[in-house]
Amino acid sequence: MPRKSSPGTGDPIVTLTNKRMLAFKGSAQPSPTLGDALNAGYGYLEVRCLGCDANQTVALDIVRRPKATPVHELERYMPCKDCSQVRGYPYKRSHLVALRATNITANNPPSTWWPGER
Repeated sequence: MPRKSSPGTGDPIVTLTNKRMLAFKGSAQPSPTLGDALNAGYGYLEVRCLGCDANQTVALDIVRRPKATPVHELERYMPCKDCSQVRGYPYKRSHLVALRATNITANNPPSTWWPGER
């Protein structure tokens, strides 16, 4: 099993893609594969719902897709649970925000889109 590095010190392509996702407010295409992101130390993908404006994280190691799947292709498979319950059907209006090393918690708030949100 490959050793996980700290985010930003692994694959430079993954780090640049992450910065591009934050700068341009959305998924960066082409994007690294799931395996590349995990090996670079990014274990989570942050997703923002356009319906309720909530940020959620998805663990990349439990995604049921091949490790050769590009990260930007996951966007269409990410329905918002809250919006789907209100509407009664899977509501898939989400944007990929960034790759993260940690889950969203009180100590690790959601990412802000660069150059900053107000």
